[in-house]
Amino acid sequence: AQVVVESGGGSAQAGGSLKLSCTVSGYDYPPECWAWFRQKSLNEREGVASICRDIGDTSYDDSVKGRFTINLDSAKKTMDLQMNSLKPDDTAMYSCAVRYFGGQYTSLRRGTYSYWGHGIQVNVSS
Repeated sequence: AQVVVESGGGSAQAGGSLKLSCTVSGYDYPPECWAWFRQKSLNEREGVASICRDIGDTSYDDSVKGRFTINLDSAKKTMDLQMNSLKPDDTAMYSCAVRYFGGQYTSLRRGTYSYWGHGIQVNVSS
């Protein structure tokens, strides 16, 4: 079975940094594309950042551009999200999502990803 697991997260003060990591297992080959989503309280889950394996393209929500960086490691079964200059508004449950088929294009739409992690909490205090 395909498994997606997030790690990192936790708490930080405004202006600080945190790093999230996502690892996958179950297939012999890495996903085509990866993404981070977040859900604030009762709001809908929103796309934060996306990256694809071969094209190296990335996309970011406007709210995190210039502050968050998404990266794939060399083996491409781990993806990180470096979050800098954190704001209290970044407080949310962050989830990793991956896609193995369907084309190499970055996307911040939930429906374009097949496998999801359970999520990890990030709290930013003012």
